[in-house]
Amino acid sequence: MELGFFIKGLIVGFLASIPLGPVGVLCIQRTINKGRFSGIISGMGADTVDSFFALVAALGLTFIINFIEEQQFFIQIIGGGVVVFLGAKIFYTNPVKQIRRHRRKKNKLIEDYFSVLFLTISNPLAIFLFVAAFAGIGIVSSKDNSLDSSLIVGGVFVGAMAWWAILTFFIDLFRKRFRLKQLWWINKIAGVILVIFGALAMLTIFIE
Repeated sequence: MELGFFIKGLIVGFLASIPLGPVGVLCIQRTINKGRFSGIISGMGADTVDSFFALVAALGLTFIINFIEEQQFFIQIIGGGVVVFLGAKIFYTNPVKQIRRHRRKKNKLIEDYFSVLFLTISNPLAIFLFVAAFAGIGIVSSKDNSLDSSLIVGGVFVGAMAWWAILTFFIDLFRKRFRLKQLWWINKIAGVILVIFGALAMLTIFIE
């Protein structure tokens, strides 16, 4: 029965990672500009935070969830600002410099990891996605069992990493076909998309 919790967590982690939001755009951009390993490490940053959110949801830590609900306005403003900043940075990034840095092995993977980690943690509203998902498949009741919760969170981590590995693998297959002009446009488009994501996140809170 315990294996069932792991499998359910794996499915939730995989499906929760598929929508190409800001993190997905960022991982694709980095895979194209820096290589598959950079994309996977970036995805791992998001996966780490998602696993923490899944743990909160599985354990039913209501005081954290209540805090997020109370501070939703400020959290969403900060999160949107982070996305806008990263989008602007990518927009003005020279892909030639990124490629040269990667070839010289000076690509700082630790920066790739933590930048996505901070981007993901700035949107803790994702906790409610896991709360809803766990409730939908009937595993919230396991919150009093630490073993079950660990299996659920472990499944979420493995499932999410499977998605990032698959995504970066297929993006990397076509990476060498891109020319410098195309890379330049990819940076511009990815940057604009991220800025739009961030701006919408901030505007939505005022509309609501």
